[in-house]
Amino acid sequence: MPARELGSEGWHKPWSGGNGGNCLEAMKLADGRIAVRQSTDPDGPALIYTPDEMNAFIQGAKAGVADFLLT
Repeated sequence: MPARELGSEGWHKPWSGGNGGNCLEAMKLADGRIAVRQSTDPDGPALIYTPDEMNAFIQGAKAGVADFLLT
């Protein structure tokens, strides 16, 4: 979905780091789904996840399931 269709209000940068502003932004939608977009391309695509999908991602990241991506 084009992120611009979701508006400009309500986006947060929970994964912000010291990378010069290249961050992911997330927004919780009215129906409980979570939209994610690239902060440097706010008019680009937004990926939409269900609460269960986002929970699985966060819990997996906390458990180290994706640590292989860092090495």
